[in-house]
Amino acid sequence: MSTPEKDNPSQSWLNGPTIYFYVWLILIALVFWIALGNQTETSTTRIPYSTFLSQVQSDNIATVVITGDEISGSFSKPYSPEESAAPTSEGTNTKTYAHFTTMFPADIGDPQLMPLLQAKKVMIEVKSSGASWLPALLVQGLPLILMVLVLIWVSRMFIQKQTGASSFGKTKARRYGSEQPEVTFEDVAGADEAKTDLQEIVDFLRQPAKYHDIGAHIPRGVLLVGPPGTGKTLLARAIAGEAGVPFFSLSGSEFVEMFVGVGASRVRDLFTQAKAEAPAIVFIDELDAVGRRRGAGMGTVNDEREQTLNQLLVEMDGFETMQETIILAATNRPDVLDPALLRPGRFDRHVTVELPDQNGREAILRIHTRSLNLASDVDHKVLARGTTGFSGADLANLANEAALIAARHDHIIIGMADFEEAQDKVLLGGARSLMLSGEQKRIIAYHEAGHALVAWLTPPADPVYKVTIIPRGRALGVTEQRPSEDQYNYSRTYLLARLAVMLGGRTAEELVIGDITTGAESDLVEATRLARRMITRWGMSELGLAAFQADAEQPFLGYSLTQGPEYSEATAAQIDQAVQRLLEERHEVVHRLLADAGDKLDRLAQALLQQETIGHEELMEILGPRPPSPVDEQQAKWLSLEPAG
Repeated sequence: MSTPEKDNPSQSWLNGPTIYFYVWLILIALVFWIALGNQTETSTTRIPYSTFLSQVQSDNIATVVITGDEISGSFSKPYSPEESAAPTSEGTNTKTYAHFTTMFPADIGDPQLMPLLQAKKVMIEVKSSGASWLPALLVQGLPLILMVLVLIWVSRMFIQKQTGASSFGKTKARRYGSEQPEVTFEDVAGADEAKTDLQEIVDFLRQPAKYHDIGAHIPRGVLLVGPPGTGKTLLARAIAGEAGVPFFSLSGSEFVEMFVGVGASRVRDLFTQAKAEAPAIVFIDELDAVGRRRGAGMGTVNDEREQTLNQLLVEMDGFETMQETIILAATNRPDVLDPALLRPGRFDRHVTVELPDQNGREAILRIHTRSLNLASDVDHKVLARGTTGFSGADLANLANEAALIAARHDHIIIGMADFEEAQDKVLLGGARSLMLSGEQKRIIAYHEAGHALVAWLTPPADPVYKVTIIPRGRALGVTEQRPSEDQYNYSRTYLLARLAVMLGGRTAEELVIGDITTGAESDLVEATRLARRMITRWGMSELGLAAFQADAEQPFLGYSLTQGPEYSEATAAQIDQAVQRLLEERHEVVHRLLADAGDKLDRLAQALLQQETIGHEELMEILGPRPPSPVDEQQAKWLSLEPAG
């Protein structure tokens, strides 16, 4: 197991023995400095004024410094006190001095002193007595001050190290007070059903006695499930804002560390704080980071995660019957959660937060644009109709992109054109400038014209909104289709039409260019994927009603679908043959459709070469009215599984 010093080498000089070595080195240097200073002071002796005069007469005074009524200086040769000193056990007192100090008799004066010093050629220096205290203070007090500062610094380092070690197991949850809620249910749109389910939680936190008196038990845990960006975290904050209670928020990954036991300690500390603040809300975002199914791996990190999960299960099951603390959690992967988390008594209420419908998208757009300076032509209904499949986060990004585009164009207000450009950027990617030859542009124009014409002549397919040969994102051209309404269930006829549209570009290249290019790569990948789903998951082939593959991309059904039913190699070969047969049949009917409408294909491709981008109204002028529905015999025939002929 690693240590904090090894995990963070940049801080090892603060935690290892090196810092103590430098501290002791500084202290030893200070001691020597003070000792040398004291030694210098001990070489100075105070003598009577008469002795000073006799030493001057004996030519034993070298320098004299007169500071007020004090005289100091140095001897010419070491001075020894008079022999009247009592001898020690080791012999006579032979201590000598190099410096002296004495007091000048200022009250009676000595007019003979200066002539005597001059006669003996003594160097005389006179200093002002007012500034003499500063050097003495620096010499005497500075070492002591430095020593005190070093001791304070060492003490603080030790306290910080002890505090860091003791707080390592403390929770990192951010606590938000209840005085001024930042978010309420009015700030959440497009999730009316989820808000209805959560209103009971708010009512319980506001009036817990109402439920306690009747003997009801509020759900201990609420799990918010839904795709990314649908507002799960925003809903949790809105619950805290509506209830007006303390709100503890953290991510599931903040529990887990490399050191075993830290996550469990943080869980205990979190629930201790939440119980002390009850009624309160604890929100754990990205629960799958800590709540994954146990026994799914090996190693120290996985062991620590499982210990953290075990402690979380114990704490959630250890609430008192009338405990007024609600645990909220959010995840977009409920299929990987441990079943013990989902049983009644823990996360016993699951609230699904789906992508918003058209009315929800309109409400979300109104929330995110209420602070923007919008033009009168901005229609939220039109924007909502054209953003099918957008989450709340996507719509917020769309509004922000429109504001950025308006600012880039120096617009005072944000118009519908800015939103259209922002929508193209979000859906199709940013426009690119590529040096394409005339032949390359012609191939791209016929490719996109093939997509658009098949979609135009196939009523079940989504209407074509825009066709462009301007490179956007990773595509050299784009055919944009927008559904007229939200769809939650797809018919076999609609899926066959989608397959036809995907193959329209490749087929147009074959008819007009007489060759094929790599431009249809993404179309072929998507077409193969859709055809395989139709056969293996939806039973839309001659293989029957059996489902041969589980849906691992929709984890919001309440159970794990990561492993599908097993089937033999012979069945796998039949599936591959059925996929290939379905794609070839769609390719044949699209080939015949474009061959019959060759004039329209040429007109649309030429218009793209001239204008580069064609909208829905211009498509009406070039291709004529779109067929209302596949009612005639010819359309019904090519939409069926059996190819013509």
